[in-house]
Amino acid sequence: MKFLKFLFLLLPFASRAQLPVAQPRQLQKPATVPAAPPLSLQEAIAAALQHNYGILISRQDEQISRNNVTRGNAGQLPVVNGNLTRNFNINNVRQESSARPEASVANRAQSNLFNTNVAATWTIFDGLGMFYAYDRLKALRGQQQEITRATVEETVEDVANAYFDVVRQAGKITSLEEALKIGQARIDLTQAQVDVGVSAKVEVLTARVDYNADRSLLLQQQQALTAAKITLNNLLGRNPRLDFQPSDSLTVTRDLREDVITAGIKANNPRLAQARRGVDVAAYDRKLVTASRFPQLGLTSGYVFNRNVNGAAFFGNQLVTNTGQTYGLNYGLVASVPIFNGFNIRRQEQNARVVEEQRRLQLDQTGLQLDADAATAFAQYQNYLQLLDLEETNIQLARQNVDIALERYRLGLLTPLALREAQRNELDAETRLLDIRYAAKQAELALRRLSGELVRE
Repeated sequence: MKFLKFLFLLLPFASRAQLPVAQPRQLQKPATVPAAPPLSLQEAIAAALQHNYGILISRQDEQISRNNVTRGNAGQLPVVNGNLTRNFNINNVRQESSARPEASVANRAQSNLFNTNVAATWTIFDGLGMFYAYDRLKALRGQQQEITRATVEETVEDVANAYFDVVRQAGKITSLEEALKIGQARIDLTQAQVDVGVSAKVEVLTARVDYNADRSLLLQQQQALTAAKITLNNLLGRNPRLDFQPSDSLTVTRDLREDVITAGIKANNPRLAQARRGVDVAAYDRKLVTASRFPQLGLTSGYVFNRNVNGAAFFGNQLVTNTGQTYGLNYGLVASVPIFNGFNIRRQEQNARVVEEQRRLQLDQTGLQLDADAATAFAQYQNYLQLLDLEETNIQLARQNVDIALERYRLGLLTPLALREAQRNELDAETRLLDIRYAAKQAELALRRLSGELVRE
C-alpha cells in the first residue's frame, strides 16, 4: 500500500490546482462565521466624505467664514441700541439758609430717575474701509473654501492609499496561503518517500520546519492586514474593528502625462489657489490701514425719554416732591479727523506691505514646491511602471519555475533545498510585485491630487 501511495504521488500534473493538498485547520474558517461584507473604493470614499472628522471640521470652518460675509460685519449698516436706566435713591437732606435761623431737614427722602432712549449710529464714510472690509471677508471665505477642497482631496488620497494597502496586504496573504499549499504537498511527498524508504526522516522534519516558518509569516501578515483595515476604518470615521473585504483590485493607470499634470497644478490645485487668496487678503489688510488715514463721517439719531422724581426738594421751608419729564428726538452729524497718533498708521502701513510681500513669496514658494512634488512623483511613477513590467514578467517565470521544481521533486530529480529556494523566489516575486504595484498607485494618486483632478465636484 505504501508503494501504491508513492506511485500516486508521482503521477504527472498539469497545474498546481491538481495537487493533493491537505489544508491546515488554521486556514479554514468555521461555517458559522459570516463572510465579511464587501467594500468598494467608491463606497469607502463616499463614507469618508460623510464621516471623516478632518473633512467635517474643515466644512464647519467654511460655514463660519460664509456666515461672516455680511455687510453688517463689514460696518456698512447702521447700529441701533436701546438703553434703559432706572435709579432709586433714599437720602437724608439738611438745608440751611441765612434767611432762616432754623435748618430744613428731610430724613429718608425718596427720589427716582427713569431714562430710556433708542440711539442709532451709521458710518457713511471711512475712507472706503467698509468696502475693503467686505471684500476681505469674501476673500477669507474663498480661502477657506480652498482649504476645505484641499482637505477633501488629501483625505481622498489617504483613503485610496489605505484601501489599496488593504488590497496589497490581502494579496500577500493569498501568496502565503499558496506557499503553504506547496509546503503541505512537499510534506506529503517527502513522507511518502520516507514510507517507501527512498528518503530520510530528516527531510520530513525539514519540510515541516519550512512549513511552520511560512505559517509564522502568514500569522504576521494577517496582523498587517488587520492593522491596514483599522487604518482605513479610522479614515472613514467608523468603528476600527469593523471587518470588510475590498472588492476593487489594485490597478495602475499608465497614460498620465507630465505636461497635463503641470497645467492642472496651475489651474486647479487648491493649495495654490489658497495661497493666491492669501495675497488678496493681505492686500485688503493694507488698504484697510490706508483707509484709517481719512476722516470718518457718521450720522447719529435717537429718541430720549427722561423722568426724574425728586422727593427731597424744598420750597421755602416746606418739603415737596419735584417731578421733571423730558422726551424728544435728537439727530446730528459726527466727524472724526485723524491728526496725529504717534506715527502708528505709518508703522501699520509698513508692516502691512511686508505681510503682503510675504504672501507673494509664499505663493511663489507654494508653486515651486508643487512643481517639485509633481516632478518627483512623475519620476517615481515612470520608474515604477518600468519595474512593474519587469516584475509582471518575472512572476510568470517564478511560477513556472516552481511548477517545474515541484514536478522534478516528485520524480526525485530535485533536492528539497532547491525546491524550497524556488518556492521562496516565487513568494519574494509575489511580494515585490504587490509592493511595486502599490507604490506605482501611490505615485499616480499623488499626481492626480496635485493636478486637482482626484475629486471631481
